Amino acid sequence: MVIFTMAIAKLTSKGQITVPLEVRKRLGLRPGSRLDFVQTSDGGYTLEALGGSLSSLEGMFRSVGTATPVSIEEMDDAIAAESAASAFPHVPDEADSASAADFAPGHGA
Repeated sequence: MVIFTMAIAKLTSKGQITVPLEVRKRLGLRPGSRLDFVQTSDGGYTLEALGGSLSSLEGMFRSVGTATPVSIEEMDDAIAAESAASAFPHVPDEADSASAADFAPGHGA
């Protein structure tokens, strides 16, 4: 069974509305909550609460002291090395199996 209740809000001269308490409770809205007005196929709109604010994500990805800080130069070097490695992948050949002794003076022909 679907129960329809009416919640009415008045638009101010600044284009603001106060979301009725009943709606705020049902949508879990708090001060600072963001709402999305989604246009429907019939030209109307539905009101949807967006997920938490960006500030609610603070600390979510913070490591627990395991990361070692690196400089911008170190990051640039790592990016360049990875980029070069992916652009020119190493293909093993016979020379890769040679030992250091193979390159010693007097060795070979």
